[in-house]
Amino acid sequence: MSQASINPLAQPAVTEAAVSEQATMKKVMRRLIPFILLCYVVSYLDRINVGFAALTMNKDLGLTPSQFGLGAGLFFIGYFFFEIPSNLALHRFGARMWISRIMISWGLISMATAFVVGPKSFALARFLLGMAEAGFTPGIYLYFTQWFPGAWRGKATAFFLIGIPVANIIGSPLSGALMELHGMWGFQGWQVLLLLEAVPAVLLGVLCLFLLPDRPSKAAWLSSDEKRWLENELSTEQNVLAARHGNKLKDAFTNWRVFALAAANFCGIIGSLSIGLWLPQIIREFGLPSHQVGLVAAVPYLVGAIAMTLWARLANRSQHRLFYVAGAIVLAALALAISAFLHTPLLKMLAITVAVASILSFQATFWAIPSGFLTGRAAAGGLALIVSIGNLGGFVGPSVIGFIRESTQGFTYPLIFVAAALLLGAVITLALGDPSRSNSRTTSSSKEPA
Repeated sequence: MSQASINPLAQPAVTEAAVSEQATMKKVMRRLIPFILLCYVVSYLDRINVGFAALTMNKDLGLTPSQFGLGAGLFFIGYFFFEIPSNLALHRFGARMWISRIMISWGLISMATAFVVGPKSFALARFLLGMAEAGFTPGIYLYFTQWFPGAWRGKATAFFLIGIPVANIIGSPLSGALMELHGMWGFQGWQVLLLLEAVPAVLLGVLCLFLLPDRPSKAAWLSSDEKRWLENELSTEQNVLAARHGNKLKDAFTNWRVFALAAANFCGIIGSLSIGLWLPQIIREFGLPSHQVGLVAAVPYLVGAIAMTLWARLANRSQHRLFYVAGAIVLAALALAISAFLHTPLLKMLAITVAVASILSFQATFWAIPSGFLTGRAAAGGLALIVSIGNLGGFVGPSVIGFIRESTQGFTYPLIFVAAALLLGAVITLALGDPSRSNSRTTSSSKEPA
C-alpha cells in the first residue's frame, strides 16, 4: 500500500527513484492495459450479445421469457463450477498460455451458439460458454497482482473495467446493425451476429501468446534495472500481505471477508447482467427497430464510462473508499426502482442511465478491496471465489426476471426485484468494513500514480 494511499494529502518529494518508478509503471501500463482492455471488451460483448440476438432468436427458437432467462443465466453456472480450478491453473501455468486457452475456446463455443435449435441446445451452449470463459476475469485480477504494486493496481483495475461500458458502447450499435443482416450466407440476423462477434476472441487468444508476458522478469521491453525494481516491489508488498492475511488457498477460504465480498458482488452482478441482458427488450417496447435499439442501448454505457472513471478517481483519493463503493450501489437501486414506475420512454431511459452509471461506478471501486489484502494462492482462490459466487447473480437475475416478466407481462416488478438486490448489496458492503485499511501502517513503497 502506498504512503500516498495512506494519506492522499501527503506529497512525496520528487527523487530519481520516484521518476524511475513513474517511467517504469507508465511503460507497463502502456504495454499491457490496452491489449487486456480489448480482450475484456470482446469477452463482455460475447457474454451479453445474446440479449440482442433474443430480439428475433426467441421467436425463431420458440423460447419463452423464462426459457431465455434460464438459458442465458446458465452461462454463470458453468462459470461458477470452473472458475476456481481455472484460476489455480492460471497461477500454475501462467497468464500467457492460460488466457490464450480461455479466449480461443470461448470464441469457438460462441460461434457454435449460432446453430442452436431450441431451449435445450441454447441452454447447453450457454453453459459451455461459461465453462470456457471461467477464470478470465479473476485471472486478469490475479495477473495485475503480479505486475502492479499498490495504487498502480487500482488504476490498472479501473482502466480494465472501462471495458464493460466500452463493450456496450461499441457492441450495442454493432449488434443492432448485424441483426439487420438477415439472409447473409443463408443465416438469420441473430446467427450472423453470434458468428461475427465471436471471431475476435479467437484472434486475440492467439495474440495473447505473443503479447502477455507472465511476469516482469519475462518482459523483453523492460530493462534489467526495471525488472529488478518491479519484482522487488511486488515481492515486498506480497510478503507483507501474506504475513497479515496468509497466502495459501485455505487462508482465502476461511476468511469471512472473502465471502462477504462475494455476496456483495452477487448483488451487484444481479443488477449489471440483468440490465445488460434485458435492456434491448425493454427498449424494444418503445416500438423501435433493431438498429435504433442498439443506438439507444449504448447511451447509458457512454454516460457510465465517464461516471465510473470520475467515481474511481474520487475513491482512490479518499481514505474511506467503502463509502464510495456502497454509495454507488445505493444510487443504482434508487434509480432502478424509480424507472420501474416510469412509462415515458425518455424519463425511463434517464433513470436507467443513472442506474447503469452507478452500477459501473460500484464495479470500478469494488475490486480494489479484495486485491488490497489477498496475495499468492490466496489471491488466486479468493478472487476466483468472489467472482464465481458473484457470477451466480448472473444466473439468478436474468432467470428471476424472465419468470416475473412471464407472470406479470411487464418489466415493473422485475426492475423492483433488481433494485432490492442492489440495496442488499449496499448493506453487505457497509457491514464489511475495509480490510485493507488495517494494512496501511505495514505496507509501503509505491507512490500514488499520476
